[in-house]
Amino acid sequence: MLGQYLPVVALFVLAALFAALSFVASRLLAPRRPHDRKLAPYECGIIPSRETPERFPVRFYLVAMIFIVFDIEIVFFYPWAVAHRGIGLFGLLAVLIFSIAVFESFVYLIGNGALEWGPIAEVRQAVSRRFGSEVVGPGVRQVGLEGRDAGNPTSESAT
Repeated sequence: MLGQYLPVVALFVLAALFAALSFVASRLLAPRRPHDRKLAPYECGIIPSRETPERFPVRFYLVAMIFIVFDIEIVFFYPWAVAHRGIGLFGLLAVLIFSIAVFESFVYLIGNGALEWGPIAEVRQAVSRRFGSEVVGPGVRQVGLEGRDAGNPTSESAT
């Protein structure tokens, strides 16, 4: 029984040995000439002259996480697509529950404004402050009488 796994164990041992020997050989044989440019972080060939003015917003990481979640969902869909007839209704229900959970997280992120960053978000905030209403979509305000400025020729009440 254990003889079946001997080639797999041997492969893992060889991979670990190769990785360890590569690190050791690199330490022993590589020339060491450190200077400022080699020790600086690499930024597309540009040597940074100052610190970055601001950190990445949390929304950037939320978008990255939802991208990874959708990638994982696609990876789980491939085996299901291949074997969907064999696993029947149970497999369909499992995939539907999984898809609903992923879609729910996506709706939550959109509802919290994870995809609204950059200049468009600033324009929406300025419009919202100017008219005193919530911006619904790209350039669309909620319709109602509150928050309208009769003296502003660009508002709907003047048309």
